[in-house]
Amino acid sequence: MNPLRIQRLEWSMCIFCLICLFTACSSARVTIVSVGPTMRPPLGTTLLTLRSPSKNDDIYAVAWAPDGTRIAYGGSNALVYVWNRMTHTLDLTLQGHRGEIWNIAWSPDSKRLATASWDHTVQVWDATSGQHLLTYRGHTDLVLAVAWSPDGKHLASAGSDNTVQIWDAATGHPLLTYRGHGNTVAAVTWSPDGKRVASASFDTTVQVWDAATGNHFLTYRGHPKRVWAVAWSPDGTRLASGGEEGTVQVWDAATGRTISTYPGHAYGVLSVAWSPDGRRIASGSWDTTVQVWNVSTGHLMLIYRGHTDIVLALAWSPDGTQIASASVEVRVWQAS
Repeated sequence: MNPLRIQRLEWSMCIFCLICLFTACSSARVTIVSVGPTMRPPLGTTLLTLRSPSKNDDIYAVAWAPDGTRIAYGGSNALVYVWNRMTHTLDLTLQGHRGEIWNIAWSPDSKRLATASWDHTVQVWDATSGQHLLTYRGHTDLVLAVAWSPDGKHLASAGSDNTVQIWDAATGHPLLTYRGHGNTVAAVTWSPDGKRVASASFDTTVQVWDAATGNHFLTYRGHPKRVWAVAWSPDGTRLASGGEEGTVQVWDAATGRTISTYPGHAYGVLSVAWSPDGRRIASGSWDTTVQVWNVSTGHLMLIYRGHTDIVLALAWSPDGTQIASASVEVRVWQAS
């Protein structure tokens, strides 16, 4: 999908129906770049390319397992693939959703996967066997985001019904619903201590909630247009958010005060991710690039130009040396 065409679309949720023009097939296509055991490739080198079986399928979601061994990805064909970075094999293909996969999240122990879909459900899977464990049906419209609590006991999900919902990850029992947003909720994330949840919305705000009570904590209003992405810093003191106006903004998680604004993208920012050490932020955009920023200085460190389409999702490797980014395909590239 061309970013200029997407930008002109009316950003009601009918956008998602217009994108559904793709065909599902059965096996993934892979390109791997080999390097010597003592060599570190130059920054921005593509190390691995993972594709959906059909050239007509887009990848909307990618997530790196916390143990570093696997990458999960999925998109327009409603399938989820689990690629093993150690054996260079496709471990699993998960089939169960009836709509596009928009978000994927690994449990903290890397044993389960949660997948958010346009079929209005979240599904939870055993990440070793591929067994389907449960389906959460609390949402009344497209589900665009899902995130595990740090202790792995709860999930937060959000979508185009304008709600954030908290539920039991073992039973699917709903616990809380946050109803403060006035438009689609595109992203959700837990604080590292598990005490708060942040959600980004097309209503131009990011809201922060008390995870246990659902009480509203603060609203961040730094973006003038729809907010597509939000991510908590590893130390829990800051949040980064990405907006349709093309900026990444970093702000204080306790006060909502803006700390930095990174204006490097030509079009809207759809995804943001902190490096595990908290020193860098990666952002993906409609302009087809991934940009990496130095958090302390605000300087642009790297522009990755390997994609030919919009970048919808990002995931750092647990050691912080590589980034997986999702567009028409998943590309894994050297980031440090």
